[in-house]
Amino acid sequence: MDSVAIILWVLLCLNSCFCKGNPEPGCIGSERQALLKIKKDLKDSSNMLLADWRPGNKDCCKWKGVSCDNATGHVTELHLGFSNGRLKLGGQLSPALLDLKSLSVLDLSNNVFDQTQIPRWFWNLTSHLQYLNISGNHFQGNIPDLLTNHAALVLDLSSNNFTGSLPAISLNMTALDLSNNALSGSMLRFLCRKKHRMKLEVLSLGGNHLSGEIPDCWEKWGRLVAIELCDNNLSGKIPPSVEALTSLQSLHLSNNSLHGEIPESMSNCTELLTLDFSANQFSGEIPPWIGERLSNLIIIGLRSNMFHGRIPDQICGLPSLQILDLSHNNLSGNIPTCIKNLTAMNSRNKSNGTISYKTSKGCFVDNIALTMKGVVFDYSTTLKLIKLVDLSDNNLSGVIPEEITTLIGLLSLNLSRNHLVGKIPGNIGAMNTLECVDLSENRLSGEIPESMSQLTFLSYLNLSYNNLTGKIPSGTQLQTFSSSSFLGNKLYGPPLTNSSRDSKAVVPTGNSVGEDVDNGNKRQVDNLKVSKSSGRDWAT
Repeated sequence: MDSVAIILWVLLCLNSCFCKGNPEPGCIGSERQALLKIKKDLKDSSNMLLADWRPGNKDCCKWKGVSCDNATGHVTELHLGFSNGRLKLGGQLSPALLDLKSLSVLDLSNNVFDQTQIPRWFWNLTSHLQYLNISGNHFQGNIPDLLTNHAALVLDLSSNNFTGSLPAISLNMTALDLSNNALSGSMLRFLCRKKHRMKLEVLSLGGNHLSGEIPDCWEKWGRLVAIELCDNNLSGKIPPSVEALTSLQSLHLSNNSLHGEIPESMSNCTELLTLDFSANQFSGEIPPWIGERLSNLIIIGLRSNMFHGRIPDQICGLPSLQILDLSHNNLSGNIPTCIKNLTAMNSRNKSNGTISYKTSKGCFVDNIALTMKGVVFDYSTTLKLIKLVDLSDNNLSGVIPEEITTLIGLLSLNLSRNHLVGKIPGNIGAMNTLECVDLSENRLSGEIPESMSQLTFLSYLNLSYNNLTGKIPSGTQLQTFSSSSFLGNKLYGPPLTNSSRDSKAVVPTGNSVGEDVDNGNKRQVDNLKVSKSSGRDWAT
């Protein structure tokens, strides 16, 4: 799968004491002049975004996007990022930014600045800023070493056109997002040769051209909460020193060329909530200790690898697991009947739709790409609402256990392209939140259960190419699907006609799973790999 989609936009929750538009002591005159110089170098084609930035409007602390210190009146924050809507700022970066000596937060994200290299003076801002976000623009060139920041810096340079190697960073940096650029080379210089323990908590390097092995020098990076290295050209094995990452909660390595077995050293990462190794060349058996030592897991993504053997029963011991994607491997044996113990799948979440992890500077919002109906959808803001089991394209045998119908919170169930036999569980209608069911290309027999017509949220169904017999249950639900959902069986009744029973297969289509809560970012599957993704979120 497809990445994990690494889309890393950053939104941030700084615990600041700064207030917007404080009337006393008011805006400082020299800083008001600096802001007017900044506006002069910007292009606001709408004349709306910076309309109140004008000489006659004396209190610049009340200008749009400006925040000042409550006591001194110094400008401390500039929020000029415009992720929503068509209105954007263009033009150039102004050296007058350096005149804002108390500036700690600068957000220029998702604008349309001129395609140019960042001027050298601009990087001097990182020495005192706490938050810098210039993501989603057209900046290019190399990123210099960033060793001078004294504050705990959150730095987001994602979704630009930066090239060259990874920069060296200061030990004070708290979060670094360089995803979705064109950075290349090895990670060795960036990760290794560190004398002191790093304070970095979030590292996102996905969607670049990084190559070589993942270096075996993670001992100084024990504060990391989230690592995203997906959508690169990394090779080799997972190094043993990952055992030092005892605070790690989110690990995304998808869409690389990594191989070997999942090392037992990872069993030391007991805080993990998200584990996504999809679309690599990992092999061996799925380690039973994943279900024993990594007991907090919410997401397991092992899609499109070369794992073999049985699905370990220990996986059933993960009470928080919501997404289990083991598709496109060489797994064999039966579907464990203990799957009923995945209690998080027994109900539908109605609360906040994000899966997020606390850091000292905010909440890291996770994101993953899930394959539905031959299409990859990126989920982030409603990820917590998605509950999925995908065991498709393996060598599983035996019957579909009746116990699976206790997972009444599932939105998607995909068991296609295996060697499953027996009947479709008669109580499948109890899984009334299902939006996607794919049981195609197995050896299932018997009739379609009448209860399946009770799945009123079902928007995608594929039962084709089994040994099913009898009449398709009548009712409004199943008759809404195309005949391609039922081909290759001995079925009759609407929507099948005499001609459709003899026609060639057409892949059924439907809306994205979870569409009632998230339209998602849609990407076509391409040989089990996907295009580069972009962006992750920070949230309050």
